[in-house]
Amino acid sequence: MDPARIQTLIETGLPGAQVEVSGDDGVHFEATVVAGQFAGKLPLARHRLVYATLGELMGGAIHALALKTLTPEEAAARQR
Repeated sequence: MDPARIQTLIETGLPGAQVEVSGDDGVHFEATVVAGQFAGKLPLARHRLVYATLGELMGGAIHALALKTLTPEEAAARQR
């Protein structure tokens, strides 16, 4: 599994999301996902939305995925 494929899957599952994925060993990855769909949701619910875009790959081809999930407003505030 490569980071670009994971990025594409997340972007497809969460239209409009801004996604950055990294990982060098092919099974452990880190992703930052900025999506309007996260508004009003707790971190666990946000992570579940991302995991749902990856389906059966989680726990299989993707052994671990560390997530940072932000709304566009939260992302903008971090850049100030």
